Amino acid sequence: MQQHGSAHSLKAMMARPLAIAITVAVVGVLGIVVVDHGPWTHPQVQSADVANYKTTGEAARAVGATVTPTEPKGAIEPVVPGPKPAEPPAPVTQ
Repeated sequence: MQQHGSAHSLKAMMARPLAIAITVAVVGVLGIVVVDHGPWTHPQVQSADVANYKTTGEAARAVGATVTPTEPKGAIEPVVPGPKPAEPPAPVTQ
């Protein structure tokens, strides 16, 4: 009799957290569906001028702007002053 009672209480004890987890998951999924597919979500229509260019650079060049790339990072970087992160700031001497 004791084992039957403990098994039943274990099921009852696990049922409440499981029900709460399922409720939270369902509410979360419904929230995502409403936000992503709600009545206020409309397709973003682009004009022909915007749709013709695949990159920002192409669109900028089309209107006469000059696009200059950023300068590449140097192969050799200067040494940073101070201790390296792996080294202790004040070594212990014995």
